[in-house]
Amino acid sequence: MSLLNVQGLSVAFGDAVVVDDVSFAIAPGEKFALVGESGSGKTVTALSALRLNQDARYRGSILFNGEDILKMSEPALRRLRGKDAAMIFQEPMTALNPLFSIGNQIAEVLMLHEGLSAKAAAQRTVQLLDKTGIPEPARRALAYPHQLSGGQRQRAMIAMALACKPHLLIADEPTTALDVTIQVQILELLNQLQREENMAVLMISHDLNLVRHFADRVGVMEKGRLIETAPVHDLFASPRETYTRKLLASHPQRMVNKVDAAGAPLLEAKQVRCTFEIKEGWFKRRSFAAVDDVALALRPGETVGIVGESGSGKSTLGMALLRLSAARVSGTIRFREHAISEMSANALRPLRSQMQVVFQDPFASLSPRRTIEQIVGEGLALHQPQLGAQALRDTVAAALEEVGLSAAMMQRYPHEFSGGQRQRIAIARVLVLKPALVLLDEPTSSLDVSVQMQVLQLLAELQRKHGIAYLFISHDLAVIRAMAHRVLVMKDGRVVEQGDVDHVLSAPSQPYTQRLLAASTYSAAAVDA
Repeated sequence: MSLLNVQGLSVAFGDAVVVDDVSFAIAPGEKFALVGESGSGKTVTALSALRLNQDARYRGSILFNGEDILKMSEPALRRLRGKDAAMIFQEPMTALNPLFSIGNQIAEVLMLHEGLSAKAAAQRTVQLLDKTGIPEPARRALAYPHQLSGGQRQRAMIAMALACKPHLLIADEPTTALDVTIQVQILELLNQLQREENMAVLMISHDLNLVRHFADRVGVMEKGRLIETAPVHDLFASPRETYTRKLLASHPQRMVNKVDAAGAPLLEAKQVRCTFEIKEGWFKRRSFAAVDDVALALRPGETVGIVGESGSGKSTLGMALLRLSAARVSGTIRFREHAISEMSANALRPLRSQMQVVFQDPFASLSPRRTIEQIVGEGLALHQPQLGAQALRDTVAAALEEVGLSAAMMQRYPHEFSGGQRQRIAIARVLVLKPALVLLDEPTSSLDVSVQMQVLQLLAELQRKHGIAYLFISHDLAVIRAMAHRVLVMKDGRVVEQGDVDHVLSAPSQPYTQRLLAASTYSAAAVDA
């Protein structure tokens, strides 16, 4: 008998049908994954299993232990959610309440669904945090979400979801934006807990390697329809549908251009050190070096990759090199003929148009209250105030066209675009200023495989066409191998290995780099073994 049986499910928002006639079943203890591109309907389908889509119209049936969720009353749904069926959301920082400690949020689930006292719930919370591998669980239970690392927040979300030992766990992109070693740890943790509790899992993911290692069966969604379902080995070995074959073939390919190795550096840094002041009690403070004694050189048209685990100092270094860090920065940083490490903020302002950033999450970095025309044109209006309104509009339209978007989209808002389209808008906002240097901070980590390929190809083409230099921060070593000429490997704020990307990623000399590479190939290797 199926634990979850979805039959003829259709979901509509207004006049738009986003899930169309989807049917699948999950047995007790089974791991089933839904994959597909952004906008394929996989997350809406998963949220429908607990009727969590707001303002949605449903048709069909969703039977959980024989009871139709679509016909349940709200009180019955509240009893079900968190107890018999639970969910791990994609971004724990937004799913967790920033005003309450981690321990209080987990204990609340236990008090509501299990009827435990506050003291018993607190004790059980510490046990759950310990079970999910969080160090010093009693102390971490008192911490707030912002005080934990990304991997720890995800573990806390797992502890909360498993508090009442649910029969079904829905995991929506549970490893997105985590570095490779933390991804492996989270995946192994979910595997272990699933076996111990004989829990069914519905996983949503764009990471096909993780799905290949984790799932028993896989369903492929395209444009709101479930087009193919098969055991995981069968689907990866002999996919039936053309769309599935396209997904499996969407992995980064080497796409770098030749660079003049004798050319003068565009950006050069020596002995860069970034320190933060940390409060310890009312009056004590201590300095913490997030980046220590880093040197690099970046030539026009070159890509230097920066890799390492979360907390290794990658993003701090990138922001420091562009003089955007909140840390106290020492050392020498030169951009062209300018010693920007010694320049005041006012003196540096004219150079800002030449040094731009594409952030990891385009939805968070694009103002929801501004149109695309306003977003892309804002920097241009600031740095080139002499442009008239029509010239500004024409330049914005040209930038959008160059990243594969239509000028007719200019009056739309960010929420009206997919994740890949939003990242193209973020790139257009940078491109419109014709920068010499762009910092790319995890620009494809939250994108599905086919959209990731499109964005990487766009970045490579823009680099070839305009000679832009990239500082490319990523936890995805396959992306770095495809895009970078040279790579820096960071650990605890220091560069432990650097050099030509082929040499470093093919024959790493440092154990830390070897561990990163082993983690990045873990999923595929585990299946092939």
